[in-house]
Amino acid sequence: MEPSPSGTLRSTDAGFALELTRTIDASREDVWASLTESPRTALWFGPWERVSESVVRVTMRFEEGEPASDMTIEACEPPSRLALRTIDEMEWPLEVRLEEKGGSTLLVLVHSCASTDGLGDIGPGWEYYLDMLIASREGAPLPNFDDYYPSQQEYYSSLRPR
Repeated sequence: MEPSPSGTLRSTDAGFALELTRTIDASREDVWASLTESPRTALWFGPWERVSESVVRVTMRFEEGEPASDMTIEACEPPSRLALRTIDEMEWPLEVRLEEKGGSTLLVLVHSCASTDGLGDIGPGWEYYLDMLIASREGAPLPNFDDYYPSQQEYYSSLRPR
């Protein structure tokens, strides 16, 4: 069964924010650890190493060639908010917010962008990585990117701010 796209788009002062959510049956602290501890990020995104006080280098383990990407940590507020900005070829402001709700955690991933160009490629990627996070936490088989792209490309390309 192909996964269904779930992202939404909203207008911001700087452009747009693509938002994707997942509810995870775990405490906020445990989900935070899956987002910030290198051995755990290695299971679904890639391991990271500190380059400086505010910069980490992530090896994108599930991308072809396992490229490394540098990210600036803009905010780190355990266990509720992590804001990063990629500083390589493309600058992508990213934010993850965690809210505990009745024993579960609501995860909201926000990808900020100046325009809607490229959302057809960006959205399916984040769907895939968030489902990778869920599968890695549950010990389930990891999803296949081919189930997300190009099948979700049209959905994300046609998103308009709500």
